[in-house]
Amino acid sequence: MDGLKNRLNESVQLKLSFTLSLAILVVAVVAGVFSFLSAFDEAHELQDDVLRQVAQIMDRQRLSPDAPTTDTRPKDADEESRVIVQRLGEANPTATSVDAGGVLPLPATLADGLHTLDVGGETFRVLVKTMADGERIAVAQESGFRNEIARDGALRTVMPFLILVPVLLLIVADLVRKMFRPIAALSREIDQRTDQDLHSVEDHHLPVEVRPFAVAINRLLARVSQSMESQRRFVADAAHELRSPLTAMSLQAERLADAEMSGVARERLTVLRQGIERSRSLLDQLLTLARAQSTAESPPSPVSVQSVYRRVLEDLMPLAEARHIDIGVEGTQDPEVWVSEPDMIAIIRNLVDNAIRYTPVGGRVDLSVSISGGKAALRIQDSGPGIPPDERDRVFDPFYRTLGNGQMGSGLGLSIVQTIARRIGAEIRLGFTDEIRQTGLSVTVIVPLQKHLHDPE
Repeated sequence: MDGLKNRLNESVQLKLSFTLSLAILVVAVVAGVFSFLSAFDEAHELQDDVLRQVAQIMDRQRLSPDAPTTDTRPKDADEESRVIVQRLGEANPTATSVDAGGVLPLPATLADGLHTLDVGGETFRVLVKTMADGERIAVAQESGFRNEIARDGALRTVMPFLILVPVLLLIVADLVRKMFRPIAALSREIDQRTDQDLHSVEDHHLPVEVRPFAVAINRLLARVSQSMESQRRFVADAAHELRSPLTAMSLQAERLADAEMSGVARERLTVLRQGIERSRSLLDQLLTLARAQSTAESPPSPVSVQSVYRRVLEDLMPLAEARHIDIGVEGTQDPEVWVSEPDMIAIIRNLVDNAIRYTPVGGRVDLSVSISGGKAALRIQDSGPGIPPDERDRVFDPFYRTLGNGQMGSGLGLSIVQTIARRIGAEIRLGFTDEIRQTGLSVTVIVPLQKHLHDPE
């Protein structure tokens, strides 16, 4: 019982359905009982009218009932349905029982009118009437038969209630479910949105009672969007403003390197220049992340995966050669994905850059692409240490870096990749290049081939 109360308190839909169903059942039971009793009494009244009509016919036709000497009823006659007509106070000289067609032993002192009498262990409804010639007659019928007919008639009257009430309960449950369908659709729409999808929800199709809730959600989305936009603008402006002084510091460090200095000073200058280069790289990554988080989406176009691979390799080949990394593209498949080309280049560039930096000197980085189930799978595999399964969710957080990797970086590369992937509807999967030894990182970018969604035809 407590469980039902808790469910009713938690669900407005269930509470409304339960309340309406209970009200319908109560009204149906009350109406059914009232209809049954009314129909039962009305049937008895009609049966009493039959007795009155028989007595009236006897009086008008001046008929006089005679006591039967033998059983003159047809063999297939219904004993309980027969109407007995006899003189009041008449004995049973033939000793024929009532069930065999005899008369009832009624006292002559019965007053005119309707009576319910118990005769010989059976109940009879008896009408006593004084004829125009002064003779008194009794018209009787067995009550059991009368009650059976009355019950059947009353049940036929109540039968529509018994049939329609379950149908009405199903209709009410279906109507309540349909009434709450816009709310369920609204919750699904909001739940399926990405982090960057903060446009207002449509509220014109919602009921008036729910519309204020949708308006409040829209206001909250607007405030969140404004806050996120302010944050992105601050990051982009700060990174842009820091570029100029870092560039100046880099130039000064280059000029200082040409001057005469001791070995210790030159060693410290080298560390300084590396720090400046890391800061510049971090600012570039911050600007890229700010652009990736922007709600403005570039128009999609058919992009060749192999051309993206070639452009990325042209940019990063010097870094790979400096670390003696064997890098190349495997396979000849070249699907076209309908995305923004700058977004796809940013994804592949960050993944390949990470693979080169985290692969030991003399290692290997392979790029490949395959098509399966209407999707293109872009795969970047390296021979580095890989990422443990318990850290694969956290590596997409900004500034998160695995401990003990010994590599310089900002920790923003995979965060940028994840942000762009969510915006273009792609999926990122991490695994080991060598599943048996659990070494190497394999990153697969699943991009749907959805040309029909963008094709105006």
